[in-house]
Amino acid sequence: MRDPNVAKFYAADASPLVVILGTNEIASAVAVALRRAHYSVVLSHASFPPVIRRAMAFHDALYGDPATIEDIEALTADSVIGIAAVVADPRRVAVTPLQLSDLMGIKSPDVIIDARMQKHSITPDYRGLARLTIGLGPNFMVGENCDVAIETHPAQTGLLVENGATAAADGKARPLGGVGRERFVYSGQGGLWHTALEIGMRVFQRYLLGYLDGHPILAPIDGVLRGVARDGVRAPANVKLIEVDPRGRLASWTGIDARGRAVADATLHAVRQMAAREVMKSGVYSF
Repeated sequence: MRDPNVAKFYAADASPLVVILGTNEIASAVAVALRRAHYSVVLSHASFPPVIRRAMAFHDALYGDPATIEDIEALTADSVIGIAAVVADPRRVAVTPLQLSDLMGIKSPDVIIDARMQKHSITPDYRGLARLTIGLGPNFMVGENCDVAIETHPAQTGLLVENGATAAADGKARPLGGVGRERFVYSGQGGLWHTALEIGMRVFQRYLLGYLDGHPILAPIDGVLRGVARDGVRAPANVKLIEVDPRGRLASWTGIDARGRAVADATLHAVRQMAAREVMKSGVYSF
């Protein structure tokens, strides 16, 4: 505990700690908004589903690759000293392979945000582990497995849900350049994914993108690679491996898109709203 960053991390007046479950583009957009609002932010890696929009996310920091979104940089950390050192810099967030149970042993978070976007999985109840728990996307029921939730459904993106459940996943993709689900490639079976391609590359329909468990994966349409699962990842069946942006010169694959920003703004609003309620109750601002 001699490290001054560690002492500051544990200090009573330290910046409130937010743990975000997930390292995808939605989790990363939320991390940027909260870091700019002076919260200490740690993103915990989730292996499911694979992250494909990696140029819009902090995910690749886990592998030592540069990961900066707008003015915020992510660095990997796997210990209290490492996390404390990263979040001591107001322009950085920590990305860690440590799971929530490990992080709880380091320091109790003020806010837990489940941004894993596990559309068809049972969502655990983390209430009571933090002063505020927020669920992003499908499978959240306020009062049962979160305190508040944020919609990510294309028709309601960014809607704050304080009662009831979020919209169920319907399998419909938000149109991009007039193309919906057809721009994605899904894994037909589980297996080891290998690709030599990078996000931002121009591809054409039926262009060889990589191999899943030895089976060739081809581009579904002409366009620019907006999302590609990282080479060497083990992918389960029925998850997205590839996204192709069909918009030609208007294609984008970096930074925060409109959906991510709407969800991030709503999440920050929810955190500030809870903080304001605490002030009204106790007269003391604490997070």
